[in-house]
Amino acid sequence: MNLHNTDYSYGLIARSLHWIIALLIIAAWCVGYYATDLPPQDASKGMLFSLHKSVGMLILMLVIARLSWRAYDGSPKFANMNPLLVVAARTVHYLLYVFMFVQPISGWAMSSAAGYTPTFFGLFTFPALVAKNPLVVEKYVFIHNASAMVLLTLFIIHVGAALFHHFVLKDNTLRRMTMD
Repeated sequence: MNLHNTDYSYGLIARSLHWIIALLIIAAWCVGYYATDLPPQDASKGMLFSLHKSVGMLILMLVIARLSWRAYDGSPKFANMNPLLVVAARTVHYLLYVFMFVQPISGWAMSSAAGYTPTFFGLFTFPALVAKNPLVVEKYVFIHNASAMVLLTLFIIHVGAALFHHFVLKDNTLRRMTMD
C-alpha cells in the first residue's frame, strides 16, 4: 500500500490516522460517559477521568497530525459524485475536524478552570489553558457536553454516509479509507 494519497484513494498514513483517531474517540466517549455516572466516592472515577483526559489530548495531537498530513498530501478527488453529495461530504468532514478540536480543547479548558490540568498518561502535565476559576467551569462543561453530542451526530452521519455509498450506491467511497 502506498504511503501517500492518490487521486482515488487514501494512503497508509491518512488511513491509519483516520482509524486510530476514530477508535480513540469511541474509547474517550465510552470512558467519559461511564465515569460521569460513577458516584463521587468511587475510587476509579478519578483514574477513569485521567484516562479520558489523556486520550482526549492524544486525539488532539493526532488530529493536528492528520490535518498537517492532509495539507501536505492532499486528499482523493470526489470522482463522478453528485455535486450535492460532494458539498454534504465536505461540510461533514469540515465540521468533524472543527469538533475534533472543540471537544478536547473545551475539556482542557474545563479541567484547567477546575484546577485539574490534564496529564499525558501520567508522563507530563499540560499547562493550564485558562486560569483556575470555578465560576466558568460550568460554561466549559456545557461546551464540552454539547460538542460531544454534535461530534456524535456527525460521526453517525459520516459512518451512515460511508455505508450508504458502499451498499446503496455501490461506489468505492468506503474502500478509499479501508485497508486493502
